[in-house]
Amino acid sequence: MKAYTINKYGKEEKFLQSEIPQPTAKDHEVLIQIHATSINPLDFKLKNGEFKLFMPYRFPLILGHDLAGTIVEIGSKVSRFNIGDEVYSRPADYHIGTFAEYIAVNENDIALKPKGISFEEAASFPLVALTAWQAMVEKAQLKKGQKIFIQAGSGGVGTIAIQLAKHLGASVATSTSAANMDLVKSLGADVIIDYKTQDFETILKDYDVVLNSQDEKTLEKSMRILKPGGKVISISGPPNPAYAQEFHLAWWMKVIMFFISNKIRKQAKKLNVEYSFLFMKANGKQLAEISNLIESGAIRPVIDKIYPIDQLNEAMDYVSNGRTKGKVVVKVK
Repeated sequence: MKAYTINKYGKEEKFLQSEIPQPTAKDHEVLIQIHATSINPLDFKLKNGEFKLFMPYRFPLILGHDLAGTIVEIGSKVSRFNIGDEVYSRPADYHIGTFAEYIAVNENDIALKPKGISFEEAASFPLVALTAWQAMVEKAQLKKGQKIFIQAGSGGVGTIAIQLAKHLGASVATSTSAANMDLVKSLGADVIIDYKTQDFETILKDYDVVLNSQDEKTLEKSMRILKPGGKVISISGPPNPAYAQEFHLAWWMKVIMFFISNKIRKQAKKLNVEYSFLFMKANGKQLAEISNLIESGAIRPVIDKIYPIDQLNEAMDYVSNGRTKGKVVVKVK
């Protein structure tokens, strides 16, 4: 099958079209013919080698964390899916590789594709929608009437997080550029901060939750807009010892994360707020819940551009500039 691979870490490393053996489905796996995938910042962070210490991968490496496609083979112990099912997924870590024609995925990590949307639209959802769900439903336990500040509201995670927060009944503040204000307003944002001309710390106060996706300086400011007992959930770091424990990392990684998160954890304790780091996990059951929201119209896809797979390098360059509106999708089939 055709796949797009890299042979080493590096910012200048380019994806190469390769011919590799087509995978087969193990007992609890399904083989999926990929129709579409999408690009996430995680892809180029892995490509650049930013996570190589605690997420080592072998080369040649096929990246890609989102897919929508059709099941063409099922393992002997698969019970919930059939050949011909249209599905979407964020494969588990160390089992990624959606920049290819086929992939084998554990049945626990997939869900039926939402009805009424295309494969390209479905492929835009898994990683960002699971991130928003795990941040706000699992960690924050966001409730009706609470206030949440979602940074970078026009980005991949932000566009879905705004819609999910509104569905949960929260009041949403977000930051974006003036050019994207109409977009985030259409998604449900109640308070919109122009990050180029306004300081959110002087405008927002007594918030219940912050979803942080920016740098450490912004994270520190975010903690100061929370009410006592509020929660800040960061998807951009720093990772803390609780994350190391959850992912069963080596003891020396726990020590490293203790020290790199020490400043933030101390500040959170001083302000009487809760800090946690989120690195989302594959979860087919949660994706099925998200499918219901998509089919009901509570959440809609936001797609910036669609590239053919042979323009994967151009698509990656476009995403790496950090100015996308929603997601960039890559059509495989």
